[in-house]
Amino acid sequence: MAVVAVLVRRPLEQVSGLLRRRFHRTAPAALQVTVREAINQGMDEELERDEKVFLLGEEVAQYDGAYKVSRGLWKKYGDKRIIDTPISEMGFAGIAVGAAMAGLRPICEFMTFNFSMQAIDQVINSAAKTYYMSGGLQSVPIVFRGPNGASAGVAAQHSQCFAAWYGHCPGLKVVSPWSSEDAKGLIKSAIRDNNPVVVLENELMYGVPFELPSEAQSKDFLIPIGKAKIERQGTHVTIVAHSRPVGHCLEAATVLSKEGIECEVINLRTIRPMDIETIEASVMKTNHLVTVEGGWPQFGVGAEICARIMEGPAFNFLDAPAVRVTGADVPMPYAKILEDNSVPQVKDIIFAIKKTLNI
Repeated sequence: MAVVAVLVRRPLEQVSGLLRRRFHRTAPAALQVTVREAINQGMDEELERDEKVFLLGEEVAQYDGAYKVSRGLWKKYGDKRIIDTPISEMGFAGIAVGAAMAGLRPICEFMTFNFSMQAIDQVINSAAKTYYMSGGLQSVPIVFRGPNGASAGVAAQHSQCFAAWYGHCPGLKVVSPWSSEDAKGLIKSAIRDNNPVVVLENELMYGVPFELPSEAQSKDFLIPIGKAKIERQGTHVTIVAHSRPVGHCLEAATVLSKEGIECEVINLRTIRPMDIETIEASVMKTNHLVTVEGGWPQFGVGAEICARIMEGPAFNFLDAPAVRVTGADVPMPYAKILEDNSVPQVKDIIFAIKKTLNI
């Protein structure tokens, strides 16, 4: 009888072992997470990790945020840590800066960064300059976040990109996420940073889903501020972008690959401090450079990249002048056809790439 039991058990053990080996061989599935959900996760994890972190802004609490980015946080953390404010950007930004100076870690949400102009004195003079002016004695660990750049159909006063505005100012760190991975890793790093950090999100990206890799699902996942990411390897031309235009660049690269043109696409992630080393290394490989941004051309992010390349070791590797693709140098029109022609499209990027390659 014992012999029979052994003979029956052995095949079962072999089958279970086979199944177990196959199970462990399968890589963990990446979750589909929207940019909105990724920012929410990042803030939730940091609120849970550090009781000094709190969120304030217009409609962030009971309404779950104007864009539902803070959904569920008020119910979880209550009035003391998720705070609805009046429509007074100068007032609540000043409160947030003062709280940071007193040792808390505020997340100050602007319903749109266009409204941050009401509070720019607090962002620049009160937050960005205090550490320097105090001789390093007074840090201001604060995050200013919200949607930045062109949305859809909201015209000139609600469509500006502030990457160049805030990237111009020493004392600030400025990040501009594109994907869900960017959004979660950068918001967490921004909250933990002891300096003022401006997080420039994009309204049109909030509902876009991306695969969130397994490492990004960890509560310890961070993306270092000041480090770009190569989203696609290539050999013929370097394309550098940030925020929503990164997706347009990848679309353009896919189209051009069918014509034998291999584009290297760099997602800048951080505007200040800029990862110029990654861009230089890529330009030294491809010998061509195109920059893409939604903001205006004069004194923009692309202009800074071109200047830094010209002043550095990569300049001698260029086989053609660098080309910028930017928003049109006009206030954003309201009419849709004019709006579409005022922000970079995939066709504009393809045209610029072919121009620099002399095709």
